Amino acid sequence: YPSQLSGGQQQRVAIARAIAGSPSLILADEPTGNLDSKNAHDVLALLDTLHQEGATICMVTHDPRSAERAQRKIEVLDGRIIADHKTQAAQPELADVVHS
Repeated sequence: YPSQLSGGQQQRVAIARAIAGSPSLILADEPTGNLDSKNAHDVLALLDTLHQEGATICMVTHDPRSAERAQRKIEVLDGRIIADHKTQAAQPELADVVHS
């Protein structure tokens, strides 16, 4: 039952359900928010792989390390876009990140 799962377990189940149909677009709102560092790394690696296979990933995050993986970063402050730039990501697998 969902109530017997931890927040991290619930998040991993939600991610698994979201990618089960091999979608071409994945909207990821804080996909690593409730995860420990190992599981967060695994989820980001999975998103990297999905992007390499052709999926578009749009991720919202407050985590600068997650945002660094993007090819494009859009920064939002108080509901307004304050920056929109292409990045030279160390791992340029994720397409777009909204960082607020």
